Amino acid sequence: MTLPDRKHAVAHADCHDPQVVQPRKRSLLKRLNRVEGQVRGIAQMIQDDRYCVDVLTQIAAIQSALDAVALQLLEDHTRGCVADAVKADRGDHAIADLMTVVKRFAR
Repeated sequence: MTLPDRKHAVAHADCHDPQVVQPRKRSLLKRLNRVEGQVRGIAQMIQDDRYCVDVLTQIAAIQSALDAVALQLLEDHTRGCVADAVKADRGDHAIADLMTVVKRFAR
């Protein structure tokens, strides 16, 4: 097991604990900070009466950025929590939870 895998396994040892350590916390927070800045930018664009299409373009960019964050979290959850549950013969519940989350994003 490589070092990132070990960290990943430790981070997701008990996934029902509300304080699971995110293995890519720094990257996720960086992306979310960027999204936060984009949202403030959109508010300013509306305040400045900017062209609707420009505002909508920025909204689409934010949605894409949030989708990227969600996909990273989904991958980490699948590789950590779900994989650990399957190995421990507790996979049915973990897979059901995973599918519930996937269905929220499949629109």
